[in-house]
Amino acid sequence: MKIARNLVYGTLMLSLTFPIAIPSVSATTSTTYQPTWTSVDQHTPAPEWFKDAKFGIYYHWGVFSVPAYSTEWYPRNMYRTERSENDHHISVFGDPSVWPYHNFIRGANDKNGNFTQFAPKLKSQGGNFDPNEWAQLFVDAGAKFAGPVAEHHDGYSMWNSSVNEWNSVGTGPHLDLLGLFASAIRSKNLKLLTSLHHAYNFNGFYRYAPAQSDPSLQKLYGQLSRPAENQLWFDKLKEVIDVYQPDIIWQDFMLDGVDEAQRLNFLSYYYNKAIDWNKEVVATYKDGFNTKGEILDYERGGPGELQPNYWLTDDSVSSSSWSYTQGMGYYSTKQMIHSLIDRVSKNGNLLLNIAPMADGTIPQGQKDILLGMGSWLKNYGEAIYATRAWASYGEGPAKMGGGQFVAPLVGAAQDIRFTRNKSNNTLYAIVMGWPGNGADLNISTLNSARFNTSTLTNVQLLGSTPGSYINLNKTQDANGLKVTMPASQPSADAYVIKLSFSGQIPTLGPEEAVGVFEAINYSGNSTNLALGTYTTAQLQAVGIGNNKISSVKVPSGFKAVGYEKDNFTGIAWPFTASNADLRNTGNNDNISSIKITLDENIYLKIVSLSNGMALDSGGSVAVGSPIKLHNMSPSANLQWHIIDNGNGYYRIVNRANGLVMDSGGTVAPGSTIKQSNWNSSNTNLEWQIAPTTGKNYKIVNRGNGLVIDSGGKVRQGADVKEYAWNGDSNMEWQIVKVN
Repeated sequence: MKIARNLVYGTLMLSLTFPIAIPSVSATTSTTYQPTWTSVDQHTPAPEWFKDAKFGIYYHWGVFSVPAYSTEWYPRNMYRTERSENDHHISVFGDPSVWPYHNFIRGANDKNGNFTQFAPKLKSQGGNFDPNEWAQLFVDAGAKFAGPVAEHHDGYSMWNSSVNEWNSVGTGPHLDLLGLFASAIRSKNLKLLTSLHHAYNFNGFYRYAPAQSDPSLQKLYGQLSRPAENQLWFDKLKEVIDVYQPDIIWQDFMLDGVDEAQRLNFLSYYYNKAIDWNKEVVATYKDGFNTKGEILDYERGGPGELQPNYWLTDDSVSSSSWSYTQGMGYYSTKQMIHSLIDRVSKNGNLLLNIAPMADGTIPQGQKDILLGMGSWLKNYGEAIYATRAWASYGEGPAKMGGGQFVAPLVGAAQDIRFTRNKSNNTLYAIVMGWPGNGADLNISTLNSARFNTSTLTNVQLLGSTPGSYINLNKTQDANGLKVTMPASQPSADAYVIKLSFSGQIPTLGPEEAVGVFEAINYSGNSTNLALGTYTTAQLQAVGIGNNKISSVKVPSGFKAVGYEKDNFTGIAWPFTASNADLRNTGNNDNISSIKITLDENIYLKIVSLSNGMALDSGGSVAVGSPIKLHNMSPSANLQWHIIDNGNGYYRIVNRANGLVMDSGGTVAPGSTIKQSNWNSSNTNLEWQIAPTTGKNYKIVNRGNGLVIDSGGKVRQGADVKEYAWNGDSNMEWQIVKVN
């Protein structure tokens, strides 16, 4: 359809008519969702189309693109006297007290007499901006959803807003930019994302800007009354929903600074409108919502491990800024491809940001990254699109993710990530480097102790043209599935091995367990033993005969203690590494009972399954200081000895300060975990580490029975607390050896 806009520009009334393909607007009729958590938590956070899509693109483009200096936070930092943005602004434009940020919107001359304004022009009107070209670039990049930052922290709406006069139709370009993007993106059969960051506008962004007396400027600078600001936050979202019907509404941080009632009004309104539109929608968050009905977003990072809930990360082609700045640098195409692969393998999607110039030009360096990703996805997208995470995300030395603000890494030939098709009869092993011409690639996860290959029918390398395959030879032993690569290396940023099965992909056995075998060289009857104690009867119950153990596989970080007699008596033989032939140590066929513990002689990190952050002591702190969460780092504050007390419980000792974790004893759920000196008679200092699923554990206090809880999506530095176990992923932890 066509929408006519009558615009006041200076003293001249203009009438612009342009095509905007926006679905018809209808009044809300559905009342399925009510503005309560109980109601909105019934919403499906990740519909099938979102799980299939994997990759989307958005862009920080707006008024802040005009100065093209430092970052998209220029509107805030230009008012801070200690910041370089302030110096730059004074030098180029003038003192912010006389040349304020809204001059970039209204238009004004800089100190050299150059007229400066955010006013991109369409190519059809002699400018450099073409939303259809942008949309085609997104298609060529392999994206399945895309859309603009419809409003950033600066309070400028990129649509024809009736509640905010500071918008792109009433000022500057005099174009409904969101409408133009909606038309162009949907014409390419992409889902429409709208990104809104306006919660921070009135929750601290303009903290350093001067107080405004004009009510309109108070609106722009987030200086209205709290009730008015909260209502405006909702009203802007309602406009976007009603007119543009976005498939995804992505929101930045500080939602927890918005009144809870308005947050619930937004969720219920959006979900009810989606019912009226007969489509499934996605709402994302960094704080203020939950994973029951919404998608958790990690900024520039993501979990280090496979997640039970579907998630999203927003990252950018540049490490320095989200918006265009002069001289900005870029990540490599390979970094972006490998980060996409890693995130998909862990049950996530990637939303990648680009940074167009103020006039609507997308720099060639950014185009090259997108087109490189698109070229790879065109050939190997079978292993990405419409896939699902498998039982293991992968293997290899490159530790990607592990929190927020974690730079993307390039993997190597040892770094492998898994995905599977939705029918669960095809497993993809995506290799991030070339193992060598004619070399055997060892996929250790698929070793004979963990993975049965009897129904494996084909092993193929995806070719360099879509739909082409190269058959590969394979063998399997206790060390892994060995796949012989072709004699010549294809040209690719990552390589995909396709494993096809006659039925369902076999179940993967546990990794974080000690393997015991009745024959040497890890053969014969075998079983995997998780942390715990195993008498003769318990070993026999899992198929291991008395005095029959002839080889053991001990994962790094674990310790097995075999005993000559039942009930952990007689001679004890400790194993902290694998042994293929116990005849060499004189204890072959002599073990009647066994304990599986953690190796107290190495340092470990304790990593939250739900947010990828690690337990942090804080270093040299006083007794009674809280345990906190921190992004993964080499710091000794994040390293722990986990020492078996010999009674089924452990003490957890920090490397940096020697203090142990302390529950506090009889305390209310939600109490903070603290640190104390070791006292062998205090059960508050003893912890049971019990396997849950996969490589995950719950850590249960002996004194009160509560478990350690990370709190889920929390900011770095948050206190770690304790609650009663309820199976939530916030209460599950990975135990990772320090390299």
